[in-house]
Amino acid sequence: MSETKKTFSRNDAVGLRAAVNNAVKKTLITDMHTHIYAPDFGDLLLWGIDELLTYHYLVAEFFRLSDMPYEQFWALSKPQQAEVIWQTLFIENSPISEACRGVITVLDELGLDVSSRNLKDYRAWFAAQETASHMDRVFKVAGLKCAVMTNDPFDPLERPVWEGDYQTDERLHGVLRIDPLLNAWGSSYEMLKGWGYDVEGSLNDKSKAEVRRFLTDWIKRFKALYMAVSLPPDFTLPEDSPRAVIIEECIIPVAREFNIPFAMMIGVTRQVNPQLRLAGDSVKPSRLDSLEYICAKYPQNKFMVTTLSREDQHTLCVTARKFRNMLLFGCWWFLNTPSIIQEMTEMRLEMLGPSIIPQHSDARVLDQVIYKWSHSREIIAKVLRHKYADLVAAGWVVSDAEIKRDAEQLLGGNFWRFIDLEL
Repeated sequence: MSETKKTFSRNDAVGLRAAVNNAVKKTLITDMHTHIYAPDFGDLLLWGIDELLTYHYLVAEFFRLSDMPYEQFWALSKPQQAEVIWQTLFIENSPISEACRGVITVLDELGLDVSSRNLKDYRAWFAAQETASHMDRVFKVAGLKCAVMTNDPFDPLERPVWEGDYQTDERLHGVLRIDPLLNAWGSSYEMLKGWGYDVEGSLNDKSKAEVRRFLTDWIKRFKALYMAVSLPPDFTLPEDSPRAVIIEECIIPVAREFNIPFAMMIGVTRQVNPQLRLAGDSVKPSRLDSLEYICAKYPQNKFMVTTLSREDQHTLCVTARKFRNMLLFGCWWFLNTPSIIQEMTEMRLEMLGPSIIPQHSDARVLDQVIYKWSHSREIIAKVLRHKYADLVAAGWVVSDAEIKRDAEQLLGGNFWRFIDLEL
């Protein structure tokens, strides 16, 4: 006996709301861009209360509310840094920023008593956890099916793990991150030479062939789902530069050969305040006409794009409307703020329908996936409720099965479809 198809129309606003909330809450997520690692990567996998508290979002906020000199803070041990951040941001001030609220959400959803405000107890709880089982718990609490790492062959701590006996973790997929290759060719080519690739700074034909060999080697080693790079606001194509040459003559053909996307994260302005270290980066609007160029010139290649500036988002949506080989994803870094996530998700759905990836966690600390997805699910559900309400107000009938389908597309299905798409 087939299951009765449940539908919602003008007269069932309560049922529609519950169906949307349930679908978004229960759908397992593919977190398609993170900076977390499998337990085999040792200290590269960050987790625990001290890592949460010393994350660069909170470091930047700490200095806005503290008179402590930069050099004094950086001289502290990580636990000491966590303690002064906790005291300043959570005890002496209300933790109302999104980054601070995120820490509270993590503690609460892991079952800890946030009303106690007892940092010592939180530390003791995390210290009692075992890494692999804690990752299992975090994935379950966050509702993750799997996550995608960011893997950098130029990282001297990460590279030896891949060259050793690392066994693939089914929860975590690989990605080839190539920032040094594109943004610092003047120094990175020397590293390639040291690894046995016959390259020169001039990027002659042999050098370009060797760069393609390097990309091929590491795509295979990582089983990379895509290649990725973070780019500055003034990134442009076409251009007479090593970066442009490597993109058009190395990355594009290799990505096409393996049928994997090239992901561009555009808009970072590095180290506007070096005293903040990792927290010292900022944002500027970007030149997005490069996206039109690359998508139009290489229609058989796939591109995933996110931009860091709020001012770029409308142009990004318009560009995505024009090119089926471009997939728009996530609310990145300074955009990972509830009011902006809601605004961006509404605009994207209104302009692109359900053909987007509304969010990725970009988590650097394992536990962050809990709050980033808890908060984002709430916003995504809210926006979807509004959109379905608009439809039923116009006389359209929405089914429970269609709501579940849409949630599954937005929270993972669109990513996997794009990965498998042959243009």
